[in-house]
Amino acid sequence: MTQFTPENWENAEGRYWTTLFNTISGPRSAVLIGTQNVEGIGNIGLFNSMVHIGAKPPLLGFILRPTTVRRDTYENILENKHYTVNLISEPILDQAHQTSAKYDAEQDEFNTVGLEKEFIADFEAPFVKASPIKLGLTLVEEHLIKKNGTRLIVGEIKLVDISPDLIQEDGSVNTTKAQTILASGLSAYHTHQFLTKKEYAKP
Repeated sequence: MTQFTPENWENAEGRYWTTLFNTISGPRSAVLIGTQNVEGIGNIGLFNSMVHIGAKPPLLGFILRPTTVRRDTYENILENKHYTVNLISEPILDQAHQTSAKYDAEQDEFNTVGLEKEFIADFEAPFVKASPIKLGLTLVEEHLIKKNGTRLIVGEIKLVDISPDLIQEDGSVNTTKAQTILASGLSAYHTHQFLTKKEYAKP
């Protein structure tokens, strides 16, 4: 085993340590967050920082990078308070990865990267039609993380679009069957497989 301390990374050049810390916690769910501005121009962004906040009410959070540059996802969420979270499967992985490119705000990114937009049940933000699991959320709150300028964006799930055969008898969602993708860092992607399901632990 090798040990590292801040002496190793605090004054280091290049992206070696950034990449290490971006991947050291392991693969995380890769999702596409869909929004649109008041003119109806769609924006779609790739995120791998989604975190479960609670189930009653159902809350999800994601980390937004510092707003020192234009963040269309953030601006659109602030404008209309609605956004979508779309899990990624292998057939749309190439298009999903392409959404991480920086496009002009005037471009509809769904059209630009080749992802079909879908509106469901009058929800006021666009979904990715090919996504196997789609969630519609409304903004609840945001928290600035002062140490590095990132923001935790918290939303409440208001709509779920999912095939019934992905939901098990106890309510568990079978993301392995849905063939959803995990991401590590900025450009590494993984599949995942079910290992085991254990009983609820009691003393």
